[in-house]
Amino acid sequence: MVMINGTSMDAAGRSVSEYLRTTACNPQRIVIEYNGQILPKESYDSTILADDDHVEIISFMGGG
Repeated sequence: MVMINGTSMDAAGRSVSEYLRTTACNPQRIVIEYNGQILPKESYDSTILADDDHVEIISFMGGG
């Protein structure tokens, strides 16, 4: 199981991009922290999630 935003998810074996397509997240408006490190957007396709990975999806919010 992969820990995503504090929730255990069955996402092992999928790339970060594949996982994001199953969510309402806009990849242009988020940052991914992958096992404690910021993951460059160009790595989303090649980074394969594995059991015991920790992922935080951080969304940018606009406002005034």
